[in-house]
Amino acid sequence: MDVAKVSAPLGRDAECVALERVLEAARGGHGSVLVLRGEPGVGKSVLLDYAAAIATGFAVARAAGVESELELPLAGLQQLFGASLLDRAAALAPPQRDALRVAFGLLEGPVPDPFLVALAALGVLTDAADEQPLLCLVDDVQWLDKTSVQMLSFVARRLTAERLAIVFAVREPNEERVLGGLADLTLAGLNDHDARELLDSALPGGLDQQVRDRIVAETRGNPLALLELPRGLTPAELAGGFGLPQQAVAGRVEASFLRRIEALPEATQRLLFVAAAEPVGDVTLMFGALERLGIPPDAISAAETEGLISLEARVRFRHPLVRSAAYRAAPAAVRRRVHAALADATDPSVDPDRRAWHRAHATPVPDEEIAVELEQSASRARSRGGMTAAAAFLERAAELTPDPGQRGTRALAAAHAKFDAGATDAAEALLTVASSCPLDELQHARVDRLRARIAFTRTRGSDTPAMLSAAARRLEPLDPELARETHLEALWAAVRSGRFARAEGVLEAADAAAASGSVRSIDLLLRGLTTRLARGYEPALPAVAYALDVFQEEGFRHENIAWCWLACQLAMDLWNDDACAAIATGLAATARDRGALGVLPFALNYSAAHQLFAGAFGVCEQLVHEADTITTATSSVPIADFAVLLAAWRGDRERTFALREAAIAGGTARGEGFAVEVGEWAVATLHLGYGEYAEAHQAAQRAYDHDGLGFNVWVLPELIEAAVRNGDTAAADLALTRLAERSSLSTTPWARGIEARSRALLAGGDDADALYREAIEQLSRSKVIVHHARAELVYGEWLRREGRRVDARVQLKSAYAALDEMGAAAFAERARRELAATGETVRKRSDDTRDELTPQEAQIARMARDGLTNAEIGAQLFLSHRTVEWHMRKILGKLGITSRRELADALPEREAELMPVP
Repeated sequence: MDVAKVSAPLGRDAECVALERVLEAARGGHGSVLVLRGEPGVGKSVLLDYAAAIATGFAVARAAGVESELELPLAGLQQLFGASLLDRAAALAPPQRDALRVAFGLLEGPVPDPFLVALAALGVLTDAADEQPLLCLVDDVQWLDKTSVQMLSFVARRLTAERLAIVFAVREPNEERVLGGLADLTLAGLNDHDARELLDSALPGGLDQQVRDRIVAETRGNPLALLELPRGLTPAELAGGFGLPQQAVAGRVEASFLRRIEALPEATQRLLFVAAAEPVGDVTLMFGALERLGIPPDAISAAETEGLISLEARVRFRHPLVRSAAYRAAPAAVRRRVHAALADATDPSVDPDRRAWHRAHATPVPDEEIAVELEQSASRARSRGGMTAAAAFLERAAELTPDPGQRGTRALAAAHAKFDAGATDAAEALLTVASSCPLDELQHARVDRLRARIAFTRTRGSDTPAMLSAAARRLEPLDPELARETHLEALWAAVRSGRFARAEGVLEAADAAAASGSVRSIDLLLRGLTTRLARGYEPALPAVAYALDVFQEEGFRHENIAWCWLACQLAMDLWNDDACAAIATGLAATARDRGALGVLPFALNYSAAHQLFAGAFGVCEQLVHEADTITTATSSVPIADFAVLLAAWRGDRERTFALREAAIAGGTARGEGFAVEVGEWAVATLHLGYGEYAEAHQAAQRAYDHDGLGFNVWVLPELIEAAVRNGDTAAADLALTRLAERSSLSTTPWARGIEARSRALLAGGDDADALYREAIEQLSRSKVIVHHARAELVYGEWLRREGRRVDARVQLKSAYAALDEMGAAAFAERARRELAATGETVRKRSDDTRDELTPQEAQIARMARDGLTNAEIGAQLFLSHRTVEWHMRKILGKLGITSRRELADALPEREAELMPVP
């Protein structure tokens, strides 16, 4: 269609230009997204129609959220895909293809991870866009099921080099900022001039000036209100200006539609209700219900003439408010009869879940048979990864259960499902229902546990460890395995809360429960952790080491993934950098394979820490960036990451302080002590790099607030160096004692080297010289390359002060070269100044004139260097293959090469030697 011949909606020139730009970008191979926001009737749907009309050369796929399907998983995505797009799933990699088919109920299989389904959705849409530019229009997102919103949000945030455009329309205001972070455009009402013109077009016979001005003012330029309100006014109101009802625009517009519906023949009103209650718009199903209700099919004519509904491939209402007005117009008894007819017309072998849903709305009284059907629907939804739908089915099942005891059981199951789906308010309300029913002691204990988990999820407050511990104690005689897992959750809450935790009795209760002889890795971790916290570092070594061995041998099973953070923390506590790196890397790889984006950010951050200490700052930045991107895309709670520490090592003062303030504010608000400690640790490192030892000493003391699990491994060496340089040998001696209590029990090069370096700082003469040499030798065999370079730096500084300038230059040159190469700017400058003091002239490295790769480009380049195809890279990084291809073109240009075969030589040699990036 010629765009020039498509008329822009009145008063929406700027919005139309924005839509044209979205299409033009997609047509040129630059995926584009736009979210239209605004109140009901402001013209969002009209603009979607305009986009469809001007999308010359595009395939167009459409979907619209429906309030009654809000709880049905993937209803929106299925509507958008239709048969033609779904057929493309056959070309996906088997894990993605099967995940999508299981999620859509087309294949039996284990519960697919929702983000593996999202990756499949991305593959389907980008594959279609390869063949022909694709425009996806999604209306009424506020009524789209949560799972579909997550999937489409995931896709929208990964459009880079695809011929794909997505335009969403979402009602504002709404409780959540749906699709936050995407490019958006908020629609206001029309200006007065355009509003009057639109109103005049709806009433060509003329309108009293005062009435017209009042309508324009009260509708605030809302186009649908301007068109609909006058239809409900009497001639006297139009002529004399008697008062219009003072309601919200949505209410006034819906009331106007309601008046028009009530003026239709009764059979047509009933037909509209049937169509409204059958949200998919299935024509066959609607006519099947009409037949059962004795409503003639030609009753639709009056509604079509009135412009309220149209019968095409699917039934379409003129506006969602027409649907809601039609649904609410029917008395409760009529609603039940219509839902019953729709249930009878629905084939139970094809769509048992929608049939059960209609049956549930058709009954006015509790019905055990329907409740059982809803339970079965919940089970099917859960097997497809539709936890939101499972929760909705279980909630309705509880409402329809006649037996009080069974009602409590189902309400408790629904509460757990709501919690797993992220609906904590609804979960808490269902717990209240369950508590009012006769429950057995185990169920009461499970209620307590879920209340505590909800509290921790909401606030991570200092009281939640005690709440979880109390629930665990209540569970002990009833479900010992669940009790031990709950004790571990209580300790997790206490450890992460750190300085904010109020955990009296929590450790003692967990310690007693850990005496079980179970050999599950979760139980072994509990035993190791309680021993470490209750009896100290040395007594815990055998139990912790054994737990880590079993954990790694078992691999990354579903139940283990949730505790990988603890395994990494315990490995750090043992100075076992090999185990920690292996767990973090293995978890990241497993999470990628499964599309487990809820877990992946944690794995990426632990991997980032090890890449940072391996001196691979670029790799670290890429991993942290990817973790942040996934957290944003999944709307997850931000995690305390290592971006602040990376900034500190790079000597970026402004960024370090900004990230530190954010970490402390967020950590304090959430009650997460770890975030506060990381922020202070980073500032201590920054000041050490700049030689600001008094400030570094203060920050390190703030970071080392208590004996944090695994944390003293990192902070105590910084505290010792800062205290020594600041002249506070007493503080340094105390910190060294604490460090040696742990490091002396380890044989790893990391532990031995850090202890030797720390002792050397407090020693003198030959003892210091021998200790510095031992530190450098040990750390050279570890993965903590940055600390090897810093050992050379402090040794060189000591040698210069001892007057051994020639020897000092050897150490300082090596330190400077390593620190400068990895990008530790402040420490490198400290080494350069020391070299200058020995009489050695060292030039600052000039900026590389070649464009640097971004973190994501560097990651893609390394994967391509290792032989992965674009499709394989895309699958691991949750990108489309076209986006990877686009990045590869930029990478080759920046590196000044023409083919992937040259990547091995073009990438820095140091990066080529690093351990594989997960």
